[in-house]
Amino acid sequence: MITRRAVTAGLATILFAASRQARAQSADHSEQVLAAKPTPMKLRPDAVGEAETWTFNGSLTPAFRVKQDVELKLRLENETALPLSLHFHGVRGVNAMDGVGGLTQDPVATGKSHEYRFTPPDPGTFLIRPCILGGSAEPLERGLSGLLIVEEPTPPRVDQDLALLVDDWRLNDDGSLAPFEKPSEIAPAGRLGSWLSVNGKATPQRIEAPPGGRLRLRLANACNARTMRLRFDGMKAYVIAIDGQPTSTFEPLKASLPFAPGTRYDLLVDLAQEPGAPGAVMALIGDGMPLVEIVTAGEKRPELPTVAPLPPNPKLPEAIKLQNASRKDVVIKGDPKAPDIPWTVNGAAGNPSGSPLVKVKRGTPVVLALKNETAFVQPMHLHGHSFRLLHPLDDGWEPYWLDTVQVPENKTIRIAFVADNPGKWLLASTVMERFDAGLWTWIEVT
Repeated sequence: MITRRAVTAGLATILFAASRQARAQSADHSEQVLAAKPTPMKLRPDAVGEAETWTFNGSLTPAFRVKQDVELKLRLENETALPLSLHFHGVRGVNAMDGVGGLTQDPVATGKSHEYRFTPPDPGTFLIRPCILGGSAEPLERGLSGLLIVEEPTPPRVDQDLALLVDDWRLNDDGSLAPFEKPSEIAPAGRLGSWLSVNGKATPQRIEAPPGGRLRLRLANACNARTMRLRFDGMKAYVIAIDGQPTSTFEPLKASLPFAPGTRYDLLVDLAQEPGAPGAVMALIGDGMPLVEIVTAGEKRPELPTVAPLPPNPKLPEAIKLQNASRKDVVIKGDPKAPDIPWTVNGAAGNPSGSPLVKVKRGTPVVLALKNETAFVQPMHLHGHSFRLLHPLDDGWEPYWLDTVQVPENKTIRIAFVADNPGKWLLASTVMERFDAGLWTWIEVT
């Protein structure tokens, strides 16, 4: 016999199951899909032909925004002709989600997919780039890059928060991509583009803002090999974060900043008080090239409070005990002009099955002396950690955190960090041809 109680219980069971299914569908829906696929498009406005770019979901340079302590779920679907994996450049996340194909995960084959699921521990501006041992350059140069923006609980008051991804492209005269030839040399210098873009579009990008306004500019260098300097004309620029980590607020010396592949800056920019006043972010290439033009328009903005620094990151150590540090020299060699001198670190090309550069227990301070014995500036990126740039005598460090640093030609610099993130972590060139040719090593934290 069917009783009222049985019907009620059955209905409750059905509603509970429906509710659980809805929650599951909602959770699944919150996963964002990144479909990497060929997308022919005209990059240069005057191009005759199309460039065979690769995009995420049909768009260049997407920017994903999440709040701090919110889980990120991205599913990479590889519709390209090459294996892929995605590195979240600067995120101090779990090792399994670091996205190094051939070290922390299997590369994602054509027609396959892979889920990245983690909670970014720090707010900041981070790059999304391909990272496959021996195969990163072409996917990056075809356009597969983006930004991950992890927002602070209480961000600074600004009129606009702008993500600006700078890239360069080697184009033929008709606007198509120049061929991707396998380099004959064993120490390739890196592919320099002939055309610069901001967010995948022609420069300069034009921005209108109120007189007396304040902008937050998140500038990231996604170029494959181009190192440049940035200059800020007609406006007051204040650096508030470098490589995603807060820093003491400062004005750039001579209103310019070095800008190597993989580098990111967060800046607050105060604009002129009068309408029609121009400002620009310039790339110091040749006679100078405007990347962004900012013009004041409309009604004057009410006065804003004085620029203040972001709160410091409490998850980074206040001090590094250098006297207790594990120390290691990292000797970089190679010469693109000499075909018999390959890119090496400590005499060998990177090898995931070899021994790590250093193997330390979690919580160990580490000092690396990066010795660049080449005639080229070497931008190097450490995965999974942020580090301090030490003073020459190890008697202190610069007042900011980095995850990417330029090592000048024929110079030595020292970096220090606390190895507090377990796993296998790359120390690698951000010039992708050099990386593909073996200019990398790895550390292990147990």
